[in-house]
Amino acid sequence: MKRIVILASGSGTNAENIIKYFQKSKEVIVTQVLSNKKDAKVLERCERLNISNFSFNRDDFFNTDKVLNVLKNNADLIVLAGFLWKIPEKIINAFEGKIINIHPALLPKYGGKGMYGDFVHKAVINNKEKETGITIHYVNENYDEGAIIFQAKVKVDAQDTFEDVAKKVHQLEYEHFPRVIEKVILNNQVQ
Repeated sequence: MKRIVILASGSGTNAENIIKYFQKSKEVIVTQVLSNKKDAKVLERCERLNISNFSFNRDDFFNTDKVLNVLKNNADLIVLAGFLWKIPEKIINAFEGKIINIHPALLPKYGGKGMYGDFVHKAVINNKEKETGITIHYVNENYDEGAIIFQAKVKVDAQDTFEDVAKKVHQLEYEHFPRVIEKVILNNQVQ
């Protein structure tokens, strides 16, 4: 059984979608969800879904091996689903090629520090882009610069607001993220 640990910072809609996708799998299980926010909605979703979860603080993540040890004991693949902190080098080194992230734009456009959520969608609208989408990529030591695994595009209409773009992008995330995770973990497409 291949094991996934999800790192999330927010509401957890993508995490819930991933958990539900793998609930009936005989090959893959989401073992745990970790959050850097003790009041994140994702933790409530985990309780409802009966998924092991806990929150950690900055010190646990960057200055101790607490989170690293949890990951080593529970993960074959780490999935970032709306997780906003940069991954420390010690975790990247321990899970080289085994950490993936989803970004709400077509990288390399609109990536990097501070480019997440509505900031991305507003930039897409402000720059009058004709299309946007999602990028699923491996995580390395730089924000949004790891090797691209998969991209999906969606049209941006002239009248779209950033909220409209966010909805379109979220639909792509729901549709593709769990299937790409499954392909990566089962086909050993880890780098």
